[in-house]
Amino acid sequence: MFLWDPRYLIFALPALLLAFYAQMRVSSAYGQYSRKRNMRGLTGYEVARILLRSAGLDFVRVEEVPGRLSDHYDPGKKVLRLSSGVARSPSVASLGIVAHEIGHAVQDATQYAPLRVRSGLVPIVSIGSWLGPILFFIGFLMSGFTGSTSIAWLGLFLFAGTAVFALVTLPVEFNASKRALQLLHRYGLAEGQELRETKQVLDAAALTYVAALAQSISTLMYYLFLLTGFSSRRD
Repeated sequence: MFLWDPRYLIFALPALLLAFYAQMRVSSAYGQYSRKRNMRGLTGYEVARILLRSAGLDFVRVEEVPGRLSDHYDPGKKVLRLSSGVARSPSVASLGIVAHEIGHAVQDATQYAPLRVRSGLVPIVSIGSWLGPILFFIGFLMSGFTGSTSIAWLGLFLFAGTAVFALVTLPVEFNASKRALQLLHRYGLAEGQELRETKQVLDAAALTYVAALAQSISTLMYYLFLLTGFSSRRD
């Protein structure tokens, strides 16, 4: 809705360009370092078992899942899920991706506050991300007849949860990457040039979370622009 409004591009275009650039960075870094074998020839699965055991997290299960870059840690079920391309590959990219997800497992085990906040926001965001825009546009359209923007404001506040979620995600992801590099170095799985190459993979991935925050904020600003513009016209 309202995508035909050229003013929308003023808000959305910078964030969309950043998202495009971030995706290019991820594809480039992953493509390059997924083809480069790590010095110890360890697959992602082997790295996961070594790091989990070394970090005292033997209770965390490791499962292989379909998809490309579908790797994630499930704090509710204490499961580390690795995509086939990462689990079976002895690449530099696998080192970084696996260590990053184990960084989340360590955050969970140590009750890292931003991770707990983010987990608590998931139910709210899962509703607000789709219900918020619906209420906003219904309320905005109705305001032309009723003169009231209350429903539109409610939709905006619900959608604002996505921006809060994206904001909280940044320290969670940056900290997981920092922990990943420390884990790899501490347990002798990467050092020197290989550690720097691993960091390039993690930095590229981190940029996607910055882009997600920018997209959420740009949409919120557009919604706010529409509502405040409507109020000004009424006055």
